[in-house]
Amino acid sequence: MTDTSVLQVRGLRASIAGQQVVEDVTFDVAAHGVTAVLGRNGVGKTSTLRAIMGLIPRRGEVRLAGERIDGLLTHRIAQRGVGYVPEDREVFAGLTVAENLALAERSRTPHRDRVAELFPDLTARAQQRAGTLSGGQQQMVSIARALLNDNRVLLVDEPTKGLAPKVVDEVAAALEQAARTVPIVLVEQNLQVVRRLAARAIVIAAGRVVHTGATADILDDAELTRRLLGVHADRAGDDAEQGVHR
Repeated sequence: MTDTSVLQVRGLRASIAGQQVVEDVTFDVAAHGVTAVLGRNGVGKTSTLRAIMGLIPRRGEVRLAGERIDGLLTHRIAQRGVGYVPEDREVFAGLTVAENLALAERSRTPHRDRVAELFPDLTARAQQRAGTLSGGQQQMVSIARALLNDNRVLLVDEPTKGLAPKVVDEVAAALEQAARTVPIVLVEQNLQVVRRLAARAIVIAAGRVVHTGATADILDDAELTRRLLGVHADRAGDDAEQGVHR
């Protein structure tokens, strides 16, 4: 573990229903800023985050600030300071916004002021049932739940998926602000958002890391972007806005 790495993953393997979905993933996450996890659909990006959280059976080594966490149950990993924003938001539809947030609080001094500053709309809708919110508002609830707590690292999976362009910008702005206080691992298909937020990126293909480096080095190279991600860099933002997720 280096001084500049908060999360270290070595030889991670994971399976779902007996099928191997993460083959051999190794990477480091810097102790500041945003590290993007890129790749085509179905290559194991979401499964990698779920494996780190212990949500699916996994083998390999995961260290958080030098401490091995791969043998811990999910709630223990969260208690160690790994926040998780799942791909499908997973809000409690029958509970109010305030109740959803209260359930996520792990300490006696949750960062309610931080959440209120980043998501003022949630304060106004505190007594509204989460199931009646728009997709973008539900995504804000999901991110807010993680930001209530002191985390050493935040795993965020597809935060702009299916959102309107205006809401995409709002979510990206909130993550940009959050990244000033906590390092983020971001799985994201919208390459405009990736370019805006992430200084570093890893690319996964067939359950393995096939490229690591500066985000700009990948996205500024049209051939590399096409080969690794299956999309033309200059069209990625337009496709994402139209709901096309390759």
